Amino acid sequence: MNDMFKSRPEKSGPVECLGRKFPSEQARREHFLKLLAEKLKDPAFRKQDGFPKGTDEAILAMSDPPYYTACPNPFFTDFIKRYGKPYDPSVPYSKEPFAADVSEGKNDPIYNAHSYHTKVPHKAIMRYILHYTQPGDVVLDSFCGTGMTGVAAQLCGDRAVVEDLGYRVEADGTVLHQEEGDGKTVWRSFSRIGVRHAVLNDLSPAATFIASNYNAQVDEHAFEGEANRILAETAIECGWMYETVHSDGKAKGRINYTVWSDVFTCHQCAGEVVFWNAAVDKAAGQVRDEFSCPHCSAQLSKRNMERAWVTRFDAATQLTVRQAKQVPVLINYSVGKRRFEKAPDWFDLDVIAKSESSEALHPFPIDPIPDGEKTVEPLRIGLSRVHHLYTRRSLATFAAMYDRARLPITRLALLGGYTVGLKTARFLPLRWIQKDTGPMKPHTAGTLYLPSVSGEQNWLNIFESRVAATRRGIVRSASGCNLIGTASATEMCIGDAQVDYIFLDPPFGSNLMYSELNYFWEAWLKVFTNSRDEAIENRVQKKSLGDYRRLMAACFREAFRVLKPGRWMTVEFSNTQATVWNAIQTALQEAGFVVANVSALDKKQGSFNAVTNATSVKQDLVISAYKPNGGLEERFVSAGGVEDSVWDFVRTHLKYLPTLKMKSGQIEFINERDPRIIFDRVVAWFVRHNFPVPLSTQEFQAGLAQRFAERDGMVFLLEQVTEYDKRRLQIARAPQMELFIADERSAIDWLSDFLKKKPSTYQELHPEFISQLGAGWKKHEAKPELAALLENNFLKYEGVGDVPSQIHSYISTNHKDLRGLEKSDARLIAKAQSRWYVPDPNKAIDLEKKREKALLKEFDDYVGATGRKLKEFRLEVLRAGFKAAWGRKDYTTIIKVAQKIPEEALQEDEKLLLWYDQALTRAEAGA
Repeated sequence: MNDMFKSRPEKSGPVECLGRKFPSEQARREHFLKLLAEKLKDPAFRKQDGFPKGTDEAILAMSDPPYYTACPNPFFTDFIKRYGKPYDPSVPYSKEPFAADVSEGKNDPIYNAHSYHTKVPHKAIMRYILHYTQPGDVVLDSFCGTGMTGVAAQLCGDRAVVEDLGYRVEADGTVLHQEEGDGKTVWRSFSRIGVRHAVLNDLSPAATFIASNYNAQVDEHAFEGEANRILAETAIECGWMYETVHSDGKAKGRINYTVWSDVFTCHQCAGEVVFWNAAVDKAAGQVRDEFSCPHCSAQLSKRNMERAWVTRFDAATQLTVRQAKQVPVLINYSVGKRRFEKAPDWFDLDVIAKSESSEALHPFPIDPIPDGEKTVEPLRIGLSRVHHLYTRRSLATFAAMYDRARLPITRLALLGGYTVGLKTARFLPLRWIQKDTGPMKPHTAGTLYLPSVSGEQNWLNIFESRVAATRRGIVRSASGCNLIGTASATEMCIGDAQVDYIFLDPPFGSNLMYSELNYFWEAWLKVFTNSRDEAIENRVQKKSLGDYRRLMAACFREAFRVLKPGRWMTVEFSNTQATVWNAIQTALQEAGFVVANVSALDKKQGSFNAVTNATSVKQDLVISAYKPNGGLEERFVSAGGVEDSVWDFVRTHLKYLPTLKMKSGQIEFINERDPRIIFDRVVAWFVRHNFPVPLSTQEFQAGLAQRFAERDGMVFLLEQVTEYDKRRLQIARAPQMELFIADERSAIDWLSDFLKKKPSTYQELHPEFISQLGAGWKKHEAKPELAALLENNFLKYEGVGDVPSQIHSYISTNHKDLRGLEKSDARLIAKAQSRWYVPDPNKAIDLEKKREKALLKEFDDYVGATGRKLKEFRLEVLRAGFKAAWGRKDYTTIIKVAQKIPEEALQEDEKLLLWYDQALTRAEAGA
């Protein structure tokens, strides 16, 4: 049962594990396997969120406890007790968010040792771990995928790798990074070299199996010996399936790959059309959109042809199956060191027929392919079982090698050939002809597309290649101790406030259907993902974007629970949809996290989709969020939702924000220091604690100006502004804030920024404003008139009384002939006449109250509106109405009105989503 787990180097003497000594690795393994076997018999243990689907025997066969369990890892608590440090509020910890953009390529042996649908380069993660932690700290990744966070945590103790990141390491282990300061580049210390301890978790058994191999110390000699044995034995057993005869009819060759083509029927004559023969221009290396029928010369395309089908008996399932017809059309083979190509001849067809009818000598999975968003394509053409995705000889060869493998690392190398060894591997003649880089292309990440021209590679060659890649990618410096478990991120076997830092790369909406894609790996492992708690948007699983958001909020709440107060979490984000971005932001805030920074992570070499699709995200975003320290929570609970709590939160929040962001020698605008963003964070904080915000927007802005320093549109603590001023003196250009008009609120913000710089007449303002209204306007948002926006939010000087100081300052600066005039001067009054301007704080408060009254009156109309949906509305009305209803604890009204607006509009507005989600939570709690 546990023969699979001998990949850890066998030590001749005693070993220590979690504080206990054992005479050998085998004794350690047997001890913890026995404990895990007992745990598996506990019904409560099996009821944990995300418990995978598999028998006790299959789970134990995959597991190597305590280091890795193919189920929730019950040893996490012991591990953290052994290696972690209890939370001590008296120990100082202060870190600004990692604000720099990161660029790390994927072309690294470790990264490429095994393919996966999405991965963050370990060197990128190392930068975050070094910034936020010290040696010995505990790092958590509860969406670990292939375990790159664990690799990064270990390599933080490798001097050469740390220096390769561009850092400098002193003799005492201090790590320094470069900063621009005082007009020159200086080195500043920020961390220490040393191993961190990673706790890794994922819902997918396939992912954690890969992660366990990446994070284990591997006996390379044993791995190489087993791989060579498997290749030799399998070549004897299955090598005949890859034999061919040279075109001279004498020499025998070894097949490298066989090209298979779909077969269709002509809509005119019903004759069979081999797609390769009719549609592929071999000389040009292109696939024609239109081509002629070889029988009747009718003009054809894939759209006007029907598939040809074959019916055959599947001996593995004892069922008759109907599948789309494919035929071999090209063979690439080698004789000695030379390569040749030919069309399949009688010998090749005979070998294929014999392999199709040969008896299976080794076990293989025959699990039915489940219905899913990504499994539609194979099911549509009759590939209804896992083994149907292999040609018969590919299946026989792979099964023979997999059955012989005993080391997990060997099985990892085999499963790593999945993307090029199935019928999903595409044959690209254009790439083959123009570039000598090989004709096979793995199936596009995140899909199960079955191409009309596919390539069947020799699995002996695939395995040989994967062994070499795995050997190059083995982490030889793995000296740390990481633990890996398989469960939902909503429930982990970790106590409160025990983790020092969290790095997450979670699923994003409907980007990738991990459980569907990993099913074909997990069928061989015999343990499957429990998709009930999978945080995705999926029609087949009946999970909407709202369900995704609620699952992510549950995951973030668990992360919040286990993270120490005052510590940081980094969340990588890769999705083009604003709705998914808002779902993540809302889920973070509901869990209790506060966002402090958003930066870019450039993986350089994108996925196939990111490279070829113009709308794909070229750079991932990285969200830095913190768990407020215990002192802030305690003070809020004691004081309640009073005004002092607002300023207490702001002071604490500003400490967590970056003081300076530099890029290409220029200061960047820090969005999180924008007064409007700060107010949004305040609102989220109060809403989460079930209190109404005691200040209006304008009252907040006025209080902010009285208590804190403002520079270039950003808010600072007094102790922070000195550093900013010092650096600002060295830079000529002030940081620029970008504002895009998408709704009424952003239109008001744009007008406010414009009129602060240039008080203007309606005639001057109108063309500038109209030029900003583009395709970015939200679909269901009613477009207000400029005149109405000005009337409700700003003041106009009518030529009565002294010229307001805002207008006086602008005119005096920009018109030399009007400088030095009194505010009552007739010439100044004439120039200032009819100009709109931003009111001072006191008048702005009165104006806001008047505007809010009008908004709430319109909101009452929404409440009383009959009909199923509001087709057009003002988001500002909804926001004002939701805020007022929240203050009254009228959750029913929020829910009622939210159900009247389109789901898309609700999901795209972070503020409405926050009110609505919290209203649902409170209403359910009170039910």
